[in-house]
This record gives sequence, structure tokens and C-alpha cells, in this order.
Amino acid sequence: MLTCKLSNTHEDFCALTNALDAELNVRYGKEQALYDQHNVIDPIETALVGYEDDLPVACGCFKKIDDTTVEIKRMFVSPKYRRRGFSSQILGALEAWVAELGFSEARLETGKGQPEAIALYAKMGYAVIPNYEPYVGMENSVCMSKTVRK
Repeated sequence: MLTCKLSNTHEDFCALTNALDAELNVRYGKEQALYDQHNVIDPIETALVGYEDDLPVACGCFKKIDDTTVEIKRMFVSPKYRRRGFSSQILGALEAWVAELGFSEARLETGKGQPEAIALYAKMGYAVIPNYEPYVGMENSVCMSKTVRK
């Protein structure tokens, strides 16, 4: 898989995240509306898209929380490309980029209805932490964190 650093406004990133949103709406139904507001990200230049045979198949991005911490967002692999290691590749590339920029912690939020995502993050060294804002009190949220190094 070839990965490209892009803006989160790039058409390939937007197409993948639209597919992600559709999948989340199927998984969580009406409850997803509570989370949709937290998935809107101002334009950023810290998005990755993974390509297989020139087709966009995977994505992820991160946004700055503070001088040491970022939040990993919008991780997605197209269904027919799953179970091939693309999510690990995207997450590893995001973490390397995070460390390169001088951040030391990556955190993320996923849902209890995504056991495959929770397993991926645990495999990649993320540990469950108390829910951080804006997910405090949101029963379906699972927040995780990892120290990243160059």
C-alpha cells in the first residue's frame, strides 16, 4: 500500500470518511448523531490516504490537542480491503508523523460496537484511559492513549 500525506479536504479522504460515516450510522443508528459533531474537523494537513492499485482504500488523520498530544481521527479501511494489515499501516504511519512533529502522546476514541477497532488499537500498544472531553459521560465511548517516540 502506498500512503500519501494530504489535507482532510482532499476528495479521496472525503470519500473514505463518507463511507466511514455511513458504516457508523448502520452500526449505531440514532446514537451516532451524538458523535457526528465530534467527527467534524477543521481543515488540517495531517491526513493520510492509503492506495492499492491507485484506489483509495484506507485513511486516518490526527489533530493537535495541545503541545504534546494529538487525537487520532477518522480511521477507516474499505470493507473489501480489510484484514490485510492496512489499518496497522495507516496507524503506524500516523504515529511516525506525530512523533516527527514532536508530539509524545496519541489518543483516540472509538465505540464499544467496534471490537475490531479496539483490538487493533490494543495490538498497536494503546491502553484504555478514562474518557476525555468531549466523550466524558458517553457510555458507548472507549478512549485509549499511547506514548509515541521518534
